[in-house]
Amino acid sequence: MKKLIDNLKNIWKVEELRKRLMVTFSLILVFRIGSFIVLPGVNSAKLGAESADAGTIEGLLGLLSGGGFTNASFLALGIMPYISASIIMQLMGMAVPAVQKMQQEGESGRKRINNYTRILTIIICAVQAPGYLSLYVAGKGAIPAEFMNSPLWWTQSVLVLVAGAMFAVWLGERITDKGVGNGISLLITVGIIARLPQAFVAETVSNSILIVIIEVAVFILIVMATVLIVQGVRKVPMNYAKRVAGARGAEAGAQGARSYLPIKVNASGVMPIIFAQALMTVPVMFAAQQFGIFGIWYNLVLAFLIIVFTYFYTAIMINPKKMADDMKRNGGFIPGVRPGEETAEFIDNLVSKITLPGSIFLAIIAVLPAVAVQFGVGDSFALFFGGTSLLIMVGVVLDTLQQIESYLLNRHYDGLMEGTKIRGRRTQGELSGM
Repeated sequence: MKKLIDNLKNIWKVEELRKRLMVTFSLILVFRIGSFIVLPGVNSAKLGAESADAGTIEGLLGLLSGGGFTNASFLALGIMPYISASIIMQLMGMAVPAVQKMQQEGESGRKRINNYTRILTIIICAVQAPGYLSLYVAGKGAIPAEFMNSPLWWTQSVLVLVAGAMFAVWLGERITDKGVGNGISLLITVGIIARLPQAFVAETVSNSILIVIIEVAVFILIVMATVLIVQGVRKVPMNYAKRVAGARGAEAGAQGARSYLPIKVNASGVMPIIFAQALMTVPVMFAAQQFGIFGIWYNLVLAFLIIVFTYFYTAIMINPKKMADDMKRNGGFIPGVRPGEETAEFIDNLVSKITLPGSIFLAIIAVLPAVAVQFGVGDSFALFFGGTSLLIMVGVVLDTLQQIESYLLNRHYDGLMEGTKIRGRRTQGELSGM
């Protein structure tokens, strides 16, 4: 405990890290406050209890938006439209030559793609906002009669929802640029964590203490397993030929420097889960019925999408040919594998093999809430019992901790995860192999 307290003090000593954390917390606070600011003219008292929708996509949207969706706040659409737009742009990058060209233009191309993503986000919001107002807000009877037939009110509300979604995107981008962690993912995570105490209290009220203890124990085991798969790494042995002058170093030069190429089992991180969930939330905007998220078909489709997006995003994150070229240029090679094309093929086959079990495990974790409900766990708490909520929380928290860790290590302080088995930093052998 003393070591942890000392490490927390070290965070405050690093001025840049301290400023970034303060910016992060400030912007997150703004987002949380915004999720309770109700749209003008909406009677929030008629929206009902949040827990009543826990087993539907509407309830899940409320969870991912930190309550903004179920509160009918101006941040009700959250950042899911932006994520949907990002998915579309990345898919276009695989099929549209113009987008592929922008992807190859470096920083300038990235900025242009981001601008097109924002424009597409506005279009998606403009389509989703009327559906949200008519199907959810009006469906709950929360729109007064005098506004139901008012074009001015509908136009105003749609504009406010679109502006709120873009404001949420702006907050996420500012956190990424000026704060710590991935801002978009952090906003989702904070919204999820904010609902956890309420769900846990509801579970303790409705069950005996023994049942709650068992549920918490299983929950901890699931968290541990999720951390292991998220942090799992396959170390590929590598050799680097040393250039040594003189006969004395000839033997060492012949042997070279031994290091490792770390390939993560889940190289795509948390994005496949967010992407899959973003697609699964689309139907609620276009159909009046409530979709159950604990049903077999919903979970089968969700699991399939997670596996597909894991492969898709891994292909974007890992470029075997570029890795092989970099190794060859730096004098590195994998023992028993020829540099160049053969190395690229070896890495590609290895990534494919380790991605399959990783993606299947993520899919299993994603459907665990449906299993938990069958064993009597309450709907609200079951959303945290694995599923998208847990995967996002674990992935984002670990990524953020690793960023903080890097700041501390660069200032010659012990990291937050010093002495643990969590891979908060790379070993020296892995660093030399990058």
